[in-house]
Amino acid sequence: MLLFLVALHGHIKRDVRRLAPGLVSSHGTVLWRQRTLLSISVWRDLDSVYGIGSVQRHTYATRVPIRLGVATSSGVFTFTGDSRRVLFGSQVPPRSPLSPLKPNAE
Repeated sequence: MLLFLVALHGHIKRDVRRLAPGLVSSHGTVLWRQRTLLSISVWRDLDSVYGIGSVQRHTYATRVPIRLGVATSSGVFTFTGDSRRVLFGSQVPPRSPLSPLKPNAE
């Protein structure tokens, strides 16, 4: 069952990349011992996540696990800040890693 869902995920990912312009990157990871598929995606901004709703194949696929008796869950995590700021309390200004770096003014 897990192999089927991994294959389905890979098939749908192509459509999402093509039809949801806010998607930056996505990756599926399988935790075989826990029989778990983690799907991690990075979106340009919070509003762009709603682009997934325009991918019809994804909408249909969300109904597959329940029909197979597979439990699912999901979560959305937002950008908290520069890692130096979050981990070490540095005073660097918050800047999304998706924003281009600006060269130092000399």
